[in-house]
Amino acid sequence: MALEWKYTEDSVDWAELSALYKAAPLGDKKPMHLQKVFSNSLFKCFVYEDSKLVGAGRALADGADCSYICDIAVMPSRQGSGLGKQIVSHLVEASRGHKKIILYAVPGKESFYQKFGFLRMKTAMAIFENQQQQVERGYLSEA
Repeated sequence: MALEWKYTEDSVDWAELSALYKAAPLGDKKPMHLQKVFSNSLFKCFVYEDSKLVGAGRALADGADCSYICDIAVMPSRQGSGLGKQIVSHLVEASRGHKKIILYAVPGKESFYQKFGFLRMKTAMAIFENQQQQVERGYLSEA
């Protein structure tokens, strides 16, 4: 089946996008939250197969200095098909010209992003809404 790529949020069903994140599984992201973050992102893509959303991603970027690639989600039935690679490739290409392109990976998935040229940062730090939960999930270390 041919994939249809869209680069604006004009016709996105936010509940469908929320369901994609749950299925991926990348957490419980509420439709209104997703609408806000995707609308505020300079680059975004939504991938449809037979009018069903099967993949999405975005890059929060300022147009010159920094682009942060995030929220890459692929429906489990399409995982392993190369769709995630295509989404990341599109967002990296859209982000070219920025001084830095940043992302953080699900622990254990770093090697996937290394294929695009990403290297581990030694000085990155973060404050999360639920710090302890992110420590337990392996995103943060207290050392």
